[in-house]
Amino acid sequence: MDWSAKQYVKFEDERTRPARDLVAAIPTRDPRRVVDLGCGPGNTTELLLEAYPKAEIVGLDSSPDMITNARARMAHIRFEVADLTTWKPDPAAPVDIIYSNAVFQWVPGHETILPRLIHLLPEGGTLAIQMPDNVGEPSHIGMREAGRAGPWAERIRAAGADREPLASPAWYYDLLKPHAARVDIWRTAYHHPMVGIEGIVEWFKGSALRPYLAQLDASEQAAFLDLYRKAITPHYPVAADGKVLLAFPRLFIVATR
Repeated sequence: MDWSAKQYVKFEDERTRPARDLVAAIPTRDPRRVVDLGCGPGNTTELLLEAYPKAEIVGLDSSPDMITNARARMAHIRFEVADLTTWKPDPAAPVDIIYSNAVFQWVPGHETILPRLIHLLPEGGTLAIQMPDNVGEPSHIGMREAGRAGPWAERIRAAGADREPLASPAWYYDLLKPHAARVDIWRTAYHHPMVGIEGIVEWFKGSALRPYLAQLDASEQAAFLDLYRKAITPHYPVAADGKVLLAFPRLFIVATR
């Protein structure tokens, strides 16, 4: 599945807020090297550079389009296309912070990948992850309803467009605590003012709607999005200023060796 940096950054301020909150919770101080796993268009990498101006910072992403945009944005930072599930640092250049914002909700196999990442860190190093935890929200229930409602249902089902729910905070704690001296986990719901239902549609066209739309031609995409709008509209009432509030729960994990 290809990712569009242009669509993703339409809501950059809102998408960057949890990324900033994640950086603020990292206890590791004065890191030598920091890796941004799933750096996207570089907005999160900018936060890491702001927080750790003396560190060597590297941004990695599986999307060539995202890496191209990140390089244009921050020419002095090293950005590379990489498989986040198999990446490991150069043994001669140990990494003190592995940071990943809104990436691992797309990646299966947390039970093996996350402990592996912790063990790539030295003592005192931190793995910091934030993941959207919203598949039970009306925004995502509506996607599944629209996916089942049209002639595209079998294609979408076969493509595995529906994202699996995250495990519970207790599950992640039990998974990571044997490998870390400290594990901090919390869940926060952000409420983003959107310019009507169309604002919600545009937000998710840059993320969770992409696996659905990737299976459809242009006319099918229009029909799918019309069904999606109808499915979610009753759940997002208009506020006094004409906007609607998009509730967006996110799970944060900060594990330090």
